[in-house]
Amino acid sequence: MKMSYREALRWSIREALKNDSRVFLVGEDVGAYGGSYAVSKDFLKEFGQEKILDAPLSELGFTGIGIGAALGGLRPIIEIMTVNFSLLALDQIINSAAFLCHMSGGQFSVPVVIRMTTGGGRQLAAQHSNSWEGWLAHVPGVKILTPGTVIDAKFMLQYALEDPNPVLIFEHALLLNHVQEIDENFQGTSPFKAMVLKEGRSLTLATYGGMLPRSLEAVSILEQKGKSIELIDLRCLRPLDEESILTSVKKTHRLLIVDEGWRSGSFAAEISARVMEKIFYELDAPVQRLCRREVPIPYAAQLERAAIPQTDDIVSKIQEMLR
Repeated sequence: MKMSYREALRWSIREALKNDSRVFLVGEDVGAYGGSYAVSKDFLKEFGQEKILDAPLSELGFTGIGIGAALGGLRPIIEIMTVNFSLLALDQIINSAAFLCHMSGGQFSVPVVIRMTTGGGRQLAAQHSNSWEGWLAHVPGVKILTPGTVIDAKFMLQYALEDPNPVLIFEHALLLNHVQEIDENFQGTSPFKAMVLKEGRSLTLATYGGMLPRSLEAVSILEQKGKSIELIDLRCLRPLDEESILTSVKKTHRLLIVDEGWRSGSFAAEISARVMEKIFYELDAPVQRLCRREVPIPYAAQLERAAIPQTDDIVSKIQEMLR
């Protein structure tokens, strides 16, 4: 069965709303408008205003509503229109959702799921094209999921809703129309473990989210040139499945991390540091990072493309590392 990333997200939310009386969806335009990306289209008509809550333009406010509802025993799905607007809700996400379990000595948990689109590539310029998932992965008390495939878009939410602590899901906007053949009987796998999508011997390529399709394409191009690349889809940034990365690098002895965040202070830097600390003597070459340019994302299409890693950039970087 073929399904798009958008359809998979829609299916997962609908199943949760239908099967669990505690679940509701809250966010800007999720009801009458059907969602900014049509993920919740017709949900208001199907489930009514008690389950689908159109929120005012206040990320801080409706994120707080969701956190309060979670403390009261519900299972809210909070939709923040784009990751860029999550900055307006950071106080609630970090000081409330992430820290309450610790600060209460385990007496309170905050089982809330916060979804948001992330990434550039749509000519929406600097304030609508960022990738903050690496920033938020810095915070203890939250889990960070980054579905890069239709399968993960379909099944990650159910695992997130079962978690007693806050889970943030970052859905790359460029993936929404991506279509994949999936097995109707497949029930998903734990999203908290990385997945090796391609076996290889010469180099490990680790990536996630919107960079995954470009990395897959790059690996296919290099396969035709006789290069054997192992591709890891990280899937979850916190907790990071460190063991899968280390196991792969011990086999290939080289690592490239492709990350849509800026290079300075990037999540790629965190992975690089862990590999250097733990298996430095397994490396045949320094760990390399391929990230977006150190500029706010430009509006012009050709400049935006130049600022964000593309398939050709990944191919060139790997060829350089294998010389």
